[in-house]
Amino acid sequence: MDIKAYLSGKRVLVDSYLKSYFDRPLSPPVLSDAVKYSLFAGGKRIRPILALASYEACGGDPKDIIPQAAALELIHTYSLIHDDLPAMDNDDLRRGKPTSHKVFGEAIAILAGDALLTEAFYMMTIVNRRFSGAGIRPSVLLKAVREVAFSAGASGMVGGQVQDILSENAEPDSDMLEFIHLHKTASFIAASVKMGPILAGSGKKILKALTIYGENTGLVFQIIDDILDIEGTTGALGKTTGSDDRKKKMTYPSLFGLEGARQRAEYLILKAENAIAAFSSEADPLRGIAQYLLYRRT
Repeated sequence: MDIKAYLSGKRVLVDSYLKSYFDRPLSPPVLSDAVKYSLFAGGKRIRPILALASYEACGGDPKDIIPQAAALELIHTYSLIHDDLPAMDNDDLRRGKPTSHKVFGEAIAILAGDALLTEAFYMMTIVNRRFSGAGIRPSVLLKAVREVAFSAGASGMVGGQVQDILSENAEPDSDMLEFIHLHKTASFIAASVKMGPILAGSGKKILKALTIYGENTGLVFQIIDDILDIEGTTGALGKTTGSDDRKKKMTYPSLFGLEGARQRAEYLILKAENAIAAFSSEADPLRGIAQYLLYRRT
């Protein structure tokens, strides 16, 4: 399949919903400006698209879960705003533009991130009848909200980010590296994939297969990020490269070298693809996304 066309089409769908949602003004106006500045800076929308693709693989119509999928981008954007702060990674560029705190100041950037994180869970409770009239059962919606909250919080992304900071300048350690990547990145990406079978009411076997797919593609996403921080350019990535080395972060290339990191990514993608081998052609977008993540250059 043409995975680039698939990603582009789903990105338009997600962006259309987000733009209509944030048409309503926030007060004070600077909050609206800060939220929209980061949210519409040109992200790939990988996490929402993974949710839509996994729901499709489970036999659902992706348009039925646009609010729940789009909410994932709010959480991702909040995490980027906070990551870029001087107290965290202290980055000046994000998606080719000055970071939020450079434009709005640290206080407004922090509050814009807070607003996005909180608004995401409000958005997840919206039952989308605009497209097909379909509704989502409250019981499965609750399970999805619970999964996303767990993966984004202390037991997932936040815990991984804390350990990432604590591990700067530390001796490379494979167990610690695995912990950081599983929690900081893979946990939330896996939750995005798991949203599909949860909202579709799929059985345990399907949920397990998609969980394995999500965890492994999530790890690959971070490994490729680590590689691109070394090999990529600021122009292509839209952010300053070489920051991992400057901060002496624990990464796959720092522990295993560039070639070892690539081999690890290839192995993990194979595991992800094998996990969904029994799925029909409806899972082809997930297969295509796995390859896209492995070979992406931005």
